[in-house]
Amino acid sequence: MQKRLAIMLFFIFAITGCSNSDWRTASREPAGIAPSPAVVKDAVIEVYAADAFSWRGWFAVHTWIAFKEQGADEYDVYEVVGWRVKSGYPALRNYKTANPDRYWYGARPEKVLSIQGEKARRLIPDIEAAIARYPWANEYTVFPGPNSNTFPAWVGLQVPELELDMPFNAIGAGYAE
Repeated sequence: MQKRLAIMLFFIFAITGCSNSDWRTASREPAGIAPSPAVVKDAVIEVYAADAFSWRGWFAVHTWIAFKEQGADEYDVYEVVGWRVKSGYPALRNYKTANPDRYWYGARPEKVLSIQGEKARRLIPDIEAAIARYPWANEYTVFPGPNSNTFPAWVGLQVPELELDMPFNAIGAGYAE
C-alpha cells in the first residue's frame, strides 16, 4: 500500500513538474477587486491572498498588504518574496500601483481584509510603523517561516485594530506569534 502511494505521488509531482506553467508568462493582470483610487478617494487598507505559484498553490497562499492614504492616486503595496533573498535583495519589498490586486503569477487573489474611510486613515500610520519594525525583512524560509504569510500576520499582531484573520492555508503566519 505504501509503495503504491509513493509511486502515485511520484507521478503526480513528475507530471506537475512537466507542466508548461512559467512564472515569466503567468498573469499579473489586475483582478478588479480593489477600490479604484480614481473613484474611491477615502483611505483604504486591503490584505490579499492568492494561491502560491505552481504546485505550492495546492497547499498554501501568498499574502500581501496594500493601502492608500485619503486622496492618493496609488496604493503602497508591501509583500515578502523569497526569491529576492536568493538574489541578494531584502525579502520585504514595496512598490506603488493603482492596481494592488494583481494576480499572483496566474492565481486570482481574494480579499482577506478591507477597511475604508476614517478607520483606515487612523490605522495607516500604525501599519507603516509596524512595517518599519518588521524583524525579518531580509529573511525568508518557506517553512516554518518567516515567509510571505509571516509578514501580514506580524503586522496584524502589531496593529490589533486591523482584526486581521489570516487564511488557514497561510503557512508561516503562525511564525509571527
